[in-house]
Amino acid sequence: MNNNKTTYREHTDIENTLKLRQVLNTLPDFCRDYFRAIDATTTTKTRISYAYDIRIFFQFLLDQNPAFRNFKMTDFTVDVLDQVKAVDIEEYQEYLKVYQNGGKLETNGERGLKRKISALRSFYAYYYKREMIQSNPTVLVDIPKIHDKSIIRLDTDEVALLLDYIEHGGENLSGQKRVYYEKTKERDLAIVTLLLGTGIRVSECVGLDIEDVDFKNNGIKVTRKGGNEMVVYFGSEVEKALRRYLEIREGITPVAGHEHALFYSSQRKRMGIQAVENMVKKYAREITTTKKITPHKLRSTYGTALYQETGDIYLVADVLGHKDVNTTKKHYAALDDARRRQAATAVKLRED
Repeated sequence: MNNNKTTYREHTDIENTLKLRQVLNTLPDFCRDYFRAIDATTTTKTRISYAYDIRIFFQFLLDQNPAFRNFKMTDFTVDVLDQVKAVDIEEYQEYLKVYQNGGKLETNGERGLKRKISALRSFYAYYYKREMIQSNPTVLVDIPKIHDKSIIRLDTDEVALLLDYIEHGGENLSGQKRVYYEKTKERDLAIVTLLLGTGIRVSECVGLDIEDVDFKNNGIKVTRKGGNEMVVYFGSEVEKALRRYLEIREGITPVAGHEHALFYSSQRKRMGIQAVENMVKKYAREITTTKKITPHKLRSTYGTALYQETGDIYLVADVLGHKDVNTTKKHYAALDDARRRQAATAVKLRED
């Protein structure tokens, strides 16, 4: 095996680092100190999100504040942060709900608002702690509240319908659609079975290399969100789907640089996150019109099934790769409630 290969994660980090540099070039110079400071504690993906979020804040100042009418974004110096008051941050929150971004209309719901205000808080805190600014108005403004959404997941019969459709749905197709379906069927079935049978994230799935699959122990080595490696085990249904796909994979000549990828796109390159998301949505639409099913919903489906079977929240947290069991509890609290209801009828005080 070639040990000099760049892993999917390393390749993504390199791409993101270059992308982050491009975004930083559009921001005021003083911002670079902040991004250097958070380098060790955040992923490149997080830093790009923060850079975009902070750029929107400066855009808001340019668009909405007459004092900066003749400014360019790169003209700002750190003392601009001291000119912003709590009421400006409140106006910024309002602005974020609907705003123009390069001719495109952007909107933010609760989660988007919370992330952008959290990014701004972190940004301000850095300069305030280092006494580069005198005030921090972001702490005077409440962070938007997030209302819990119920977990969307597939029921047992819907899981069976989805897998059956991927396996046999092409029988009603004709022409090019039929050809494409037959070409991708085993791969798609392997991916969806793997997501439903292990609960791995879509980024972990596309990051898999052929060497990460171990049929001796029926395990796959995944690189988790924080960069930790972990073996996740799978059952016989996942094994069968993977083996069938691997037979097809043997006949594919990959594009140079993509030889190690487990899942190939039609272009014979490593399949990307967007492609898996589109593929899952395409099949899911055929079996349910009321649920928006994404790869993440397949993860929730697995987590729910595992919790219902074992009742062990710590096991679910471990297998899903949650750093904090409270994250898992939050997602599966509704199931706990259903279990607690059983307690009401489980104990008989007097025989009828």
